[in-house]
Amino acid sequence: MANSTERGKILIVDDEKAVRTAINRRLTRAGHTCTEAADANGLINRINEDRPQLVILDIKMPGRSGNELLPEIIAAFPGTAVVMATAVADPNVIVECMRGGAQDYIMKPFDLEYVAQIVDKALEKRKLEQDIKKFQDGLQAEVEHQRKETQKLFLNSIESLVFALEAKDKYTAGHSRRVAYIAVAIGEKLGISGDELDNIRLGALLHDTGKIAVDHSIMNKPGRLTEDEYRHVMAHASIGAGIVKPVVNQQILDIIIHHHDFYNGKGYDQHISGDQIPLGAKIIAVADSYDAMTSDRPYRNALTGEHGVNEILRCSGTQFDPVVAQAFHQVYLSGIEKDK
Repeated sequence: MANSTERGKILIVDDEKAVRTAINRRLTRAGHTCTEAADANGLINRINEDRPQLVILDIKMPGRSGNELLPEIIAAFPGTAVVMATAVADPNVIVECMRGGAQDYIMKPFDLEYVAQIVDKALEKRKLEQDIKKFQDGLQAEVEHQRKETQKLFLNSIESLVFALEAKDKYTAGHSRRVAYIAVAIGEKLGISGDELDNIRLGALLHDTGKIAVDHSIMNKPGRLTEDEYRHVMAHASIGAGIVKPVVNQQILDIIIHHHDFYNGKGYDQHISGDQIPLGAKIIAVADSYDAMTSDRPYRNALTGEHGVNEILRCSGTQFDPVVAQAFHQVYLSGIEKDK
């Protein structure tokens, strides 16, 4: 039998008033709070108003039958237990109801003591299911929290490694942070916000992660790169994506993989162009190129900001997305600052 903490709100749905009254009296005596309905309309009104923990639902009623109402109750009120009542001993109907989500069934004519036992058992089962769900939800939340913490630690480690490598090279020190700053400004100008903007920022911070595996002498070569050296450098995009893949989402991976693709399809990956290139990657491409052009390199001095912007605009429609290039131009005119 259920204890006092498991007394419930019970809705009794049957077209026979005498049946409803008899069940109501017995369950009320057991400490439950009961309401009644004679048909589908009454059930809908009462269940919406009372939100019972359990419904005793007659299968055969005028209008819509209990069989028809059962899936609607289960779908709309998944926390409500349903016990079916029937005067017809048809095993197929009973099996159908149980498969449809009913907790149990009772046969007419009723033994009221048996009805009370079935109700208590159904309420106990309902409470157990809810306790299990709460435990599972709590466990899932804890697992998700731990996953995010692990992801955060890993990403922080990768970022720190990238920043440390940049700091060793006077030509690239602070590059990823500046690219992130510019990329976020472009994204905001394009109306991007929330998670998408956060992904762009993180993608910018991690876009050169793969350069960990690039020969330092090639990165700082004062002359023009050979074709093999160029391929070696460009491989950093796919290498970087492979490093961070276990802990970042697909949008960030796409940014890292495609940030060197050309808008006209004639860049490193000549298989995609235009709108096939993820927007985040096109934004990083502009921010990355601008910062590279306006920073000193072993083979040249830094360009002025104005010169860098003009180069971005000159390559609009070929290397860069015209919409992104124009958004960057507006950002530059609004007074973007670079922390050199």
